[in-house]
Amino acid sequence: MKKILFTGGGSAGHVIPNIALINDLRAKGSADVCYMGSGGIEKSIVTTQKIPYFEIACPKLVRGFSFRAFKNNLRIPFAFRRAVKQAEKGLRTFQPSAVFSKGGYVALPVVFAARKLGIPCFAHESDFSIGLANKLSVKKCKCVFTSFPETANKLKNGVYSGAPIKRELFHSSPIQARKKFGVPTNMKTVLVFGGGSGSEAINAALRSQLTTLSKRYFILHVCGKGNVVHSSYQNYRQEEFIADMGAAYACADLVVSRAGAGAVFEILALKKPSILIPLENASRGDQKENAAYFEKRGLCHVLPQSKLSQLDGEIEATFLDVKLQTALNESSFRVGNDFIIQKLLQAVEK
Repeated sequence: MKKILFTGGGSAGHVIPNIALINDLRAKGSADVCYMGSGGIEKSIVTTQKIPYFEIACPKLVRGFSFRAFKNNLRIPFAFRRAVKQAEKGLRTFQPSAVFSKGGYVALPVVFAARKLGIPCFAHESDFSIGLANKLSVKKCKCVFTSFPETANKLKNGVYSGAPIKRELFHSSPIQARKKFGVPTNMKTVLVFGGGSGSEAINAALRSQLTTLSKRYFILHVCGKGNVVHSSYQNYRQEEFIADMGAAYACADLVVSRAGAGAVFEILALKKPSILIPLENASRGDQKENAAYFEKRGLCHVLPQSKLSQLDGEIEATFLDVKLQTALNESSFRVGNDFIIQKLLQAVEK
């Protein structure tokens, strides 16, 4: 059986799409798979899936102009060379027919090592703008799949595929999901989450407005590891993490989320009204671009982090936005699983 090695990490958004593709490949029995990444979040997610894992030490660029950033980034060339050598060792052990990169700093040494060994590489870019790791990997890849049609047009080897999404998200029963989370009959549910590790700003803003919100809606709050606090509010349920996000989405009438591409495309694929709160001052601005793209098309509401005190009013306004639900029902962004897997398997057979 042919082998495909997956890589990508640094955040859950770089890992979950890979898991979606791996699950499909396993279900079809189409290829043997393994994963290569650092000891970070990707390892904790991947190893629970019983996927063979090769760990390497990956250097990470620290953005900004602080002394800490300067000191860290000065070491990157030396650390990167070591990471490439580690990646080469893992690739020789697994001997994949192809490498698939989901980006993030974790993926870069793997792609460089694969190219050095003559192993064909493929990548996927979820965001509207191209991330640094994918920018540096582009020339070493046979093609770069994209979630946005416009992003593919920016690359000579860009191919619009759509976003990889876990299929189990589409198969949860709303009735069973509401029972699972204890949602009262005939009460609208708002699902709130702020990324893989939660969001301090979103958590604090939501909790400060629970007096009003919990009277109108059932709030299902995915607050991140270690962020659960004591609360006596009815119609409010906190979870550090929900493994079955299909059930969480199924019981939700509205979603409040960061604007990472993975989460946004899941929300759009499920036709859920949403309020996107782009991450500020901690990224290259990709979440702002993602949110602006979909807001322009009438597919979401956007609330800047500086205006989180208005969250309760924005939730009410979003529920009342009839045009939003119409636009969502008419939208047709591609789910990329089948297209990407078809192209990967074709390349592997060649």
